[in-house]
Amino acid sequence: MTTNPPVGISDDELAELDELAELTEPSETGAREFEVDALDEQLDDLDDLEESDDPDEGDIELIVLDMAGTTVADDGVVERAFALAAERSGIASGDAFESAVRYVRDTMGQSKIAVFRVLTDGDEDAAQRGNAAFETAYAELVASEGVAEIAGAADVIRELRGAGASVALTTGFAPATRDALLDALDWHGLADVVLSPADAGRGRPYPDMPLTALLRTGASAVDAMVVVGDTVSDMESGVNAGAGFVVGVLSGAHDRDALTLAGADAVIDSIAELPALLGLRSE
Repeated sequence: MTTNPPVGISDDELAELDELAELTEPSETGAREFEVDALDEQLDDLDDLEESDDPDEGDIELIVLDMAGTTVADDGVVERAFALAAERSGIASGDAFESAVRYVRDTMGQSKIAVFRVLTDGDEDAAQRGNAAFETAYAELVASEGVAEIAGAADVIRELRGAGASVALTTGFAPATRDALLDALDWHGLADVVLSPADAGRGRPYPDMPLTALLRTGASAVDAMVVVGDTVSDMESGVNAGAGFVVGVLSGAHDRDALTLAGADAVIDSIAELPALLGLRSE
C-alpha cells in the first residue's frame, strides 16, 4: 500500500522530513552506547560505596588510643600485678585463682575496679581492697622493671597531631597508676587529653571515655572519631560510642578474630601502621 504525501508538501520537503526522522530514531548502536554509559555510572556508584568504608583524612578529627597493649608495652605486667594483688588481698586462691586469671585476661581493657567487683561477687569492700592491691603492685612492677612504649608509639602520636587530629589516651587503670605510666614514659603533654574511667563515668566496654574525649577536644561528631585498641573491650567501646572507624592492633591481649568479631573495621599489627591506614602518611 502506497501512502500519499500530505497535501501541500513538496517532494523535496518530504525527503527532508524522512532524513530528519532517520536521524532522530535511536539506532541499535546508540542504544548499546547508552546502556554501556548507564552501566559505567552504576559501577562508579558501587566504587563510591566501597570507598566510603575507608576513613577520609579530611573527616578525622579525633583519634582515641588505648594505653597498655596498644601504645604501652604490657609484657604480662597486668597479670603479674593481679597475681600479687590476689595473694596480698586474698580475693582468689587455689582453683579460684586460675579462673580469676582467665577472667582478668578476657576482660583486658576494662575498668579494673569493675573487674574486681565481679571477682568478689559484688562485695564492694573486698573489690576496693583488691583493686588497691592491684594498683600498688602494678606501680611497684613499673618502678622496679621500667616500662616501654610500643615501638614508635610516641612518634605516631606526634604525627597524628601534626596532621591536624586531636589524640586522646585512655586506660582502664586508676588515675594514679595512669599518671605513674606517664611519668615513667615522660609522656605528659604528649596527647591532647588522657582519661581513666574515673574521669568519664564508666570504663570499657561503655562509650564514656571516647565520648568524653570527643567533648573535651571539641570534635564535631562521633563519626569523625577513630578508636584504636588491642582488646575486645576497646572495640566494643568504640562501636558503642558510634566511632566512624574502629581499629584493632595485635600488639596486646587479643587476636585478630576476637577483635574483628567485636567490631573492628580494620586490624593492624601495631600502632606504627596507623597513620598509613588512616591516609595520613604515604608509604
